[in-house]
Amino acid sequence: MAGLGRKTGGDWTWGTGQPIVRRLRLAEDTGMRHVTCLLVLLGLALPHPAVAQADAGYPHAFLFGAWVGGTFPAPITLNARECQANPTVIFTKDVVMRANPFDASYAQSLVETVRDSGNGVEFRLLRVGSAAPTSPFGLGASMGADAAGFGCGSPTVLRVLRRGENEIAFPNCTAFPYPLVRCPAH
Repeated sequence: MAGLGRKTGGDWTWGTGQPIVRRLRLAEDTGMRHVTCLLVLLGLALPHPAVAQADAGYPHAFLFGAWVGGTFPAPITLNARECQANPTVIFTKDVVMRANPFDASYAQSLVETVRDSGNGVEFRLLRVGSAAPTSPFGLGASMGADAAGFGCGSPTVLRVLRRGENEIAFPNCTAFPYPLVRCPAH
């Protein structure tokens, strides 16, 4: 400790000629490197947010994404790009969107509640849309597309039956007599 406090050229040194401040910075840098490495390792060890979202407690998480089929049998030769370009139904956390054959826009329903039914889910929906027809000649409104929901009796209830990993059905829905198939991701 003989050199502690010796001042040379305006800097306090340890007696080795290196300033005290520089040695303290090296100690801080080394500590910060350890903390940074620890945080990175913890970040890699924890589940990814996308994985956590699927298990976040949403009973309808298995439905998230685009689905094709339902009104007609699902094509088996459809690739991901073609499927994503024109899905029949799209499920998100808060909204269910349905294609309308007489209108370019999707009929949207807000998810009010979702209940797990063991082999699927049951939605209580709030209809979103205008009362005025949006398609040429009013075909969308005259065909009952907006009024009938999914053709399942009640326009505010949708039951989804899980038939497999990538296949679902809407039981007792006249507008969707065929199963729906998940659009491939790639």
